[in-house]
Amino acid sequence: MNEFTFRELECFIAVSEELSFTRAAERLHLAQPPLSRHIRNLEEKLDVKLFERTNREVRLTAPGVAFRSEARDILQQVRRAGEAARRAGEGETGMLNVGFVSAVLSPELVQVFADFREKCPHIQLNLHDRLPIDQLEDLRTGELEVGFIGIAPDRVPEGIEATSWMEESLLVFFPTKHPLAEKSTVRIKDLRDEPFVMISPEAAPAFSTHLRALCLEAGFRPRIVQEARRAQAVAAMTVAGSGIAILPESLNRITGNGIPLVGARRKQLKMTHAVAHGRRLSPTASLFLETLA
Repeated sequence: MNEFTFRELECFIAVSEELSFTRAAERLHLAQPPLSRHIRNLEEKLDVKLFERTNREVRLTAPGVAFRSEARDILQQVRRAGEAARRAGEGETGMLNVGFVSAVLSPELVQVFADFREKCPHIQLNLHDRLPIDQLEDLRTGELEVGFIGIAPDRVPEGIEATSWMEESLLVFFPTKHPLAEKSTVRIKDLRDEPFVMISPEAAPAFSTHLRALCLEAGFRPRIVQEARRAQAVAAMTVAGSGIAILPESLNRITGNGIPLVGARRKQLKMTHAVAHGRRLSPTASLFLETLA
């Protein structure tokens, strides 16, 4: 099979997305005859028919559908390579992959990202919104170099270290017309008989353990009626009336109905955010962690 060209791939993707040779040619700023020629050349090289074409419509064939997914990936990879070359030409020579939990994207964390970009404009900062459990796995495999994982678990994967970064208060979130929703503070023990919605322990095991310990210290086990993998979904469930929830203060930006908790040790009423990373730090990761100091 002869090698196909980048231009042939571009033409194929344009036609496959537009399902019109006319619109694809306009999109590529190309006359229609050369566009058709590129498609014919590509079909000859692949020895398959990629499109069914009639006077009324253009449709992908089964080989065309199969080829489109891979062709898109090739184009994106080539474009990423070009972008990397451009950044290197402008002096941006490094790259850092950092994980975070969007539910607790606080102003403090945003400022960390901004400070690092100002301090190291030559480094490309790639941010990935991932659950704590997924971040730990990606740190283990090297897909991430740094992760803001929320509460650190008692045990982290081998080769990973987690250190405390900042504290955040926990609030209780009620359905809109709940009798306690107008209180200025709420005692933990007053939640004894309430239905709870919680972040699933599979998604954020350390946070789930912390909340259960908080309730046990107040003398009860939480009656969990529903769980979700994302804290934003849990906050939304409280508004919908599914139950109450204890969540980080940063989630108050979603519902605006969080109420401070009292009646427990100060440490229990807060969550300590941790930043995790591999024990062997790259120079780029070391520079980033210095921003937290």
